Amino acid sequence: MTDEQQAPVSPLVAEAMKKAAVAWVAVGERPPVALWCVPLDGGLYVVSGPGEQSAPGLAETETASVTLRGDHGGRIVTWPAEVTRIAPDDERWATVAPQVAAKRLNASGSPADLAERWRASAVLSRLAPAGPPLAAGQTLPDDSLAAPPREATAVRQTRRPFRLHRVRRR
Repeated sequence: MTDEQQAPVSPLVAEAMKKAAVAWVAVGERPPVALWCVPLDGGLYVVSGPGEQSAPGLAETETASVTLRGDHGGRIVTWPAEVTRIAPDDERWATVAPQVAAKRLNASGSPADLAERWRASAVLSRLAPAGPPLAAGQTLPDDSLAAPPREATAVRQTRRPFRLHRVRRR
């Protein structure tokens, strides 16, 4: 959609995006992933790739589902997003990348150095609202949506506790 054709954004989505620092982004059937984001120009900008956050599937997709939290820390809205990649040769890169880099916490180097590093190895994506909210207010689920931990390669074997002296049983 071009800017002229874009449907009006829900006031709840617009307000939640203004205050967003973290968004839970789900691509396809994958589980949502918490991603650091920057609200700019009516969308959320996300940087992913080597040396940055991992966003599986985001660089290859055109749509995603975005969940944002409210001031109380709980989920308030889930909305469909149109994903647009901002390429380094795109005219928007020169204005957007430095603004996003300036908001990046704990980055090594200056925002200009960071944007230059992103040019070589990262993907800058814009998530823009693509329709009415999927869940908000009364349509949010009541349960916790807790899921069992995902399989991971970082597994440790547990050892028996070390005892300095012999323990007698009664």
